[in-house]
Amino acid sequence: MTFELNLKDRGIEFISLEPASYPSIPAEELDSLEFLDLCYRTLCGVMFNHASSGHPGGSISSGRIVESLLFNQMNYDISNPMDRTADIISYAAGHKALGLYAMWACRNEIVKQKAPELLPEVSQQLRLEDLLGFRKNPITKTPLFREFNSKPLDGHPTPQTPFVWLSTGPSGVGVAGSVGLALTLKDMHGENAPNVHVIEGEGGMTPGRVAEAVASAASSGLDNLFFHVDWNQSSIDSDRVTREDGEPGDYVQWDPCEFLLVHGFNVLYVPDGFDFSQIREAQKQAQAINNGRPTGIVYRTVKGWQYGIEGRKSHGGGHKFYSEEYLKTLQPFEEKLGLKFPLFAGEKNPKNIEKAYYDSLLTIRRAFESNPAMTRQLSGWIIESKQRLAASPRKFRSNAPELGKLYEDGAISPLERPESCTYETGSSQTLRGSLGHALNHVNRLTNGAVLAAAADLYGSTNIASISAGFGSGFWHPARNPESRLFSAGGITEDAMGGICSGIATMGYEMGVGSSYGAFIAPLNTICAKTHGIGQQTLRHRAPGEPNRTFVVVCGHAGVKTGEDGPTHAEPQALQVLQENFPGDTMITLTPWDPNDLWPLTAEALLQRPAVLAPYVTRPSEIMVDRDALGLAPPEASIKGVYKLLSANGKPDGTVIYQGSDVAYAFVTGVLPRLREKGVNLDVYYVASTELFDRLEQQERSEIYPFSTASSAMMFSGFTVATTYRWIMSQRGREYTQYPWKKGYFLGSGTGDVCLEQAGMHPEAQWKTIQKFIAGK
Repeated sequence: MTFELNLKDRGIEFISLEPASYPSIPAEELDSLEFLDLCYRTLCGVMFNHASSGHPGGSISSGRIVESLLFNQMNYDISNPMDRTADIISYAAGHKALGLYAMWACRNEIVKQKAPELLPEVSQQLRLEDLLGFRKNPITKTPLFREFNSKPLDGHPTPQTPFVWLSTGPSGVGVAGSVGLALTLKDMHGENAPNVHVIEGEGGMTPGRVAEAVASAASSGLDNLFFHVDWNQSSIDSDRVTREDGEPGDYVQWDPCEFLLVHGFNVLYVPDGFDFSQIREAQKQAQAINNGRPTGIVYRTVKGWQYGIEGRKSHGGGHKFYSEEYLKTLQPFEEKLGLKFPLFAGEKNPKNIEKAYYDSLLTIRRAFESNPAMTRQLSGWIIESKQRLAASPRKFRSNAPELGKLYEDGAISPLERPESCTYETGSSQTLRGSLGHALNHVNRLTNGAVLAAAADLYGSTNIASISAGFGSGFWHPARNPESRLFSAGGITEDAMGGICSGIATMGYEMGVGSSYGAFIAPLNTICAKTHGIGQQTLRHRAPGEPNRTFVVVCGHAGVKTGEDGPTHAEPQALQVLQENFPGDTMITLTPWDPNDLWPLTAEALLQRPAVLAPYVTRPSEIMVDRDALGLAPPEASIKGVYKLLSANGKPDGTVIYQGSDVAYAFVTGVLPRLREKGVNLDVYYVASTELFDRLEQQERSEIYPFSTASSAMMFSGFTVATTYRWIMSQRGREYTQYPWKKGYFLGSGTGDVCLEQAGMHPEAQWKTIQKFIAGK
């Protein structure tokens, strides 16, 4: 059996560079690039030596790739790191952060010496002095860190670093987020979209999230996405990650060229990833391809090249502090440039290490000062990049989305319900459908600023309705630019969250991803975390930047999806996200009534969390007349916790609910018995823990005082851990009911049957409440 990949049928190209087939770089330019790389590689070694931490190997092997992009290929404005029309370098390989910081500091120093007027304010620079903060905490108290107000540079990249938009590092998240950046920029700018250059290694391509993300990129026609692979064949534990030259790989049986070609990318192969001529030519040819496909460039390199430690041992390890081996790595710099690095003397303590580190950084500075012609050449390229961007401004396409309209005064209100989100008493509606209507209203208001995807569940989770009025099918910049549904590559919850995060990051659009809550909540936890980190750290250098929200739709949530069995209808999903994120990062929503969705969604969006996670069920519900039943209106839910039913005078007891399954069982089956038997209860509903937490302490205490928590019991459609916040007494916890209380996973069946198995159907609730209030 044989197999041949027909590239013509796929509409893609493969180019393997032949070194003799293109002109070499002029000697003066090559000298400047070699000088830059010598300073950069040496600085990488200096940083690891003084931090005794980091990843020098991949930082060094990818250096020339990035140098060529940064100084020769990209269009960006060094004066404005917040310019969203500029080309982007996205370090999906977050472990190369040491290299990112070293490269940024070299660039900043070059511009500082030859064109200082172009530099932005210090908060938007990454200076040599900021490298004192490499892998340091913000509360670091060493003298020079404080004197220079150095940035605490995290072990993996965050947007606290200028020109960095994503927080990367966890497996595959950086690739997925970068695809999201390219997608939103392509949708906003059309043919004139900024380019997104992704830096990754072959080891970083092995996570399944990456396969999902590149499938989405190719299917979406993201020709502004360039995937640069530092193919050094070394990971943490292997020196033969992929197949090569007919020999099997330790981890995967493809090489990076094959991987990208199969997924629909153009591919250029660079045999020598340290040859500036080959690198420049490949990057020029890549940008000249015009077939509507993303492009990968695979550079064959060596991890830890010329560092003295090569291969996997250089991944997260380097030379010992001021060892002979470390000093040997400094010699090429010293001999070539006639400069000498200081030796360490004195007691090895944080203060002295920092002083030695700073003295070494000053040696790097002197290298640029002592070589003005080459430094001027390098700064000239940075100036030309700025000029190219200014000469060809990247405007939005006609009729582009306007997410800002959502946040204009009075644009939406949780207390003013759109007609499309209004449901009559006695009608049938689903929570998932109601959420779709709410987000579609936002889409219409913002001219299509909501881009949505699902794990092959566009209709099932009602995500398709978000695009109503904008066209059906999947978004494609050439074939179907009006649709607001993008292809996430199939059943791809992992990548989908990262892509939605990247879409949201630019602030132009809101990414929405959907699947079963049982799957998407745990699988999106990582990208939700990195998105939250990204949003918070960006504000360290851009304090006025608000959170850019992406939405994780936890569809078919809970026991009511019982027909699919315990693998799908499980209550654990809320516990994964609720109260598990700091500050203003996350808002979860747990509505019970489809009429809750508009006020909750509107309030949550106006609160601008980094991540919004609504939990919505699958079955249809009959809309009840809340006023006639004596229940609080849906708008009360915006407080997060509210009294759904108020006792007439002193209550016989207090019961808390969270989850549509248990709440509907109460309203339809327990409430009539309360009326019949004259039982007088206070009943609270938990619609959003995080909205409640955003209230002032006094208001929280007034809504839900400690005395109530100390005397109540609860029915929850989720796990026991989500009940502890609301039920404080031992007795209340003994009576509290939740799906797994009997110690086993529930079986299959309709929602009412599964609720009965859990002991929370109306009859069981009524009996439990009677026992609870009888024992007071």
